[in-house]
Amino acid sequence: MKSNFRLSDFKYKLPATSIAKFPVDPRNASKLMVLNRETGSIQDKKFDNIMSIIQRGDTLVLNETKVFPAKVFAIKERTSAAIDVLFLRELKTEEENLWDAIVEPARKVREGNKVFFDGNKFYAEVIGNTTSGGRTLKVVCKENIYDVIERMGVMPLPTYIDRPAEEFDKKLYQTEFASDKGLSSIAPPTAGLHFTSEMLQQLEKKGVKIAYINLSIGQEIFSKVKTEDLQKYSMYHEYFEISMAAAEMINKTLKAKKNVFAVGCSVVRALESSVLTTGQVKPNKDWANKFIYPPYNFKIVTKLLTNFHQPESASLMLACAFGEKDNVLKAYKKAIKDNYRFHCYGDAMLII
Repeated sequence: MKSNFRLSDFKYKLPATSIAKFPVDPRNASKLMVLNRETGSIQDKKFDNIMSIIQRGDTLVLNETKVFPAKVFAIKERTSAAIDVLFLRELKTEEENLWDAIVEPARKVREGNKVFFDGNKFYAEVIGNTTSGGRTLKVVCKENIYDVIERMGVMPLPTYIDRPAEEFDKKLYQTEFASDKGLSSIAPPTAGLHFTSEMLQQLEKKGVKIAYINLSIGQEIFSKVKTEDLQKYSMYHEYFEISMAAAEMINKTLKAKKNVFAVGCSVVRALESSVLTTGQVKPNKDWANKFIYPPYNFKIVTKLLTNFHQPESASLMLACAFGEKDNVLKAYKKAIKDNYRFHCYGDAMLII
């Protein structure tokens, strides 16, 4: 299906006052807007009300990726200039301890420079530049680098939150179902932030199946699409894994004509990138780079839980593809008027 939509069709005015800078407490106390994609009708609810919407036999698909506190403070050799290093991902190469990273201020850190961490206990040397404006670092550290980052780092809050990360962010900028065995991310699957462990236990007791997948969310999630002609946009890549158990659970749900609730756009991208010709999900380990925007024929997902996204973002376009653009943007307009909270620490939208 050819799209007639362009980037400018996904612009809207978002007041700064609508952006949530702090999480609600408890995490399931957020609002829930329910949008019917067929009728366009909108209902205002509390997030807890989702418990009565998800029914026995349905499957809830969660991304159990874990956010690690990837922002670490450093000083530059010789000048002792303060440098922020955001560790994006470890590169899987024959040479160990290579990382993609973003350094700020970038102009002060060039190829061949070294930055020192933790009172000069370890350092990283810049050995190259990345196509996205970042740096490739060779880390020299006697300890396990993940343990060091966990100890020293702070949560890499997006710039739109406009405040320093605090200690409580280590707990609340993380889903309660995040797995140490999964893939690391620098951002959470934000739609999953609303669930408590007790809610998930209650859903399982009710007969709802819960499937866990892994997709590593990177810095690109905070970027806007910059190409007016959407057909020329090259979607960023996110590595994901879908186990045999998760695929079988989802396929049995579809066969029984029950609903597959995708919790977050990351789940949608992974599932819709793993579709067999039979219309089933296949177990998969791959890179998701599917750019989903209207019109799009969803093969797996039947219900979508998501947050309210920034203008001109790939996540907004995915939501518009699922819920119909006019419906979704009408709902966003209402959300702004009714003081819904936007973005990662904001409220939730369920598209049914």
